[in-house]
Amino acid sequence: MAVAELYTQYNRVWIPDPEEVWKSAEIAKDYRVGDKVLRLLLEDGTELDYSVNTESLPPLRNPDILVGENDLTALSYLHEPAVLHNLRIRFAESKLIYTYSGIILVAMNPYKQLPIYGDAIIHAYSGQNMGDMDPHIFAVAEEAYKQMARNNRNQSIIVSGESGAGKTVSARYAMRYFATVSKSGSNAHVEDKVLASNPITEAVGNAKTTRNDNSSRFGKYTEISFDEQNQIIGANMRTYLLEKSRVVFQSENERNYHIFYQLCASAQQSEFKHLKLGSAEEFNYTRMGGNTVIEGVNDRAEMVETQKTFALLGFKEDFQMDVFKILAAILHLGNVQITAVGNERSSVSEDDSHLKVFCELLGLESGRVAQWLCNRKIVTSSETVVKPMTRPQAVNARDALAKKIYAHLFDFIVERINQALQFSVLKPLM
Repeated sequence: MAVAELYTQYNRVWIPDPEEVWKSAEIAKDYRVGDKVLRLLLEDGTELDYSVNTESLPPLRNPDILVGENDLTALSYLHEPAVLHNLRIRFAESKLIYTYSGIILVAMNPYKQLPIYGDAIIHAYSGQNMGDMDPHIFAVAEEAYKQMARNNRNQSIIVSGESGAGKTVSARYAMRYFATVSKSGSNAHVEDKVLASNPITEAVGNAKTTRNDNSSRFGKYTEISFDEQNQIIGANMRTYLLEKSRVVFQSENERNYHIFYQLCASAQQSEFKHLKLGSAEEFNYTRMGGNTVIEGVNDRAEMVETQKTFALLGFKEDFQMDVFKILAAILHLGNVQITAVGNERSSVSEDDSHLKVFCELLGLESGRVAQWLCNRKIVTSSETVVKPMTRPQAVNARDALAKKIYAHLFDFIVERINQALQFSVLKPLM
């Protein structure tokens, strides 16, 4: 049957709409090859002569019996409006966030917690075939786990999507599934440590953006290893493309990395007073976006959880405090005042209070730091020249230092997490 023969009276099509993206319409008159218009009846009763040609006929709408299918490949017509309509019906009317497209799982972010991730749900999906249960991230995880156990072959789950789509949470639930179904009394601590790596990497690598309150600002590849009994024995993370610029600049209504706000919210706790911090509004690197608070999030409570997960991974308190010192030093560095001296030079006072704290926390000499924040050394084959920097150049140099320190700290934390997740009984890390 030629495609044009499907455009008969009473069949329905999708036409582009500037407000609804796609709008449904019923064909009011049979289409014949060569017709320049297609007579349509909109859902509000309006008649419309829609300009067409044989190569640009509007997409056909699926029959109502297929609306809400849990697998998009079951639709008669699989195109953009059909996919969007099916997802909307499942999400808006049935409160279902998951839909299959063959072996692919499409997830809609509900932007709220749903009661569909408990241990009872995990056990319900355990041992089931992917097509036998309602679409779920647990079904995808179970399929990968089963294929690994049955065929003794490595499996990969790719979680992709735009910012705010829910990638971080989806990956977290998949890891939780593996940790639960593979858990045994002898190695339960390993699964707990694998899951504990998530809150730490989110604290140092996630931030509030205009689209997502917990946006991952780096890419992550997580490898989970299993033994012959299909139980987790370790894990390893590889990270890439950390957004270093966020350390020194945030757009309006965005935040720096969560860990900075957790630390500022805990500034009055006795264990942190020597860091000489205050509220996030007091530091250039945390107030730039104009909004230092995330609705519904208690940064002080989040700091407690971050410390607990550090401890669960075996990090001693001395190690944790070293990390917090570096983070506090970055905030103080951002508040160091750089003054213009004429048009060609700049200066930093050795008595700058934030400079003193920065140097105290990192064990540096304030005089030398003040000097090299405002000067650069040029080395040639025959001589070494110290050249002063203008204020804008010095500010850029200060910010570049802050970004460099944070990037190295981030990589170091990931490295130590990986050490903690090696295939052995864990000992406290120095």
